[in-house]
Amino acid sequence: QLQLVESGGGLVQRGGSLRLSCAASGRTFSSYIMGWFRQAPGKEREFVAYISRTGGNTNYADSVNGRFTISRDNAKNTVYLQMNSLNSEDTAVYYCAADNSMMGSTKGSRYEYWGQGTQVTVSS
Repeated sequence: QLQLVESGGGLVQRGGSLRLSCAASGRTFSSYIMGWFRQAPGKEREFVAYISRTGGNTNYADSVNGRFTISRDNAKNTVYLQMNSLNSEDTAVYYCAADNSMMGSTKGSRYEYWGQGTQVTVSS
């Protein structure tokens, strides 16, 4: 089992920034591709970003590309999501997830482990 715990969510004004963290334990963190997903009220869960095992490859949803940055520190067993220029459409519960397959994916069904989520609310 890989346990994932997100933190760093909160209330921020439009145009502001937040950095989410996801701490992993229980298995070898560096063996997993890590992703961030989010789910807004009344909407389906959607892909935000993923990062390869070494951090050398990343992929972003069009809606966050250029504003969000995913990174990881394998020595600390932690993946991060730096979110800048936030707007109301970014309001959601954000989840980190771990994927043990060969290549990264934007599909949540590919991810084996999930955190409990952290709420991000952007006020106007």
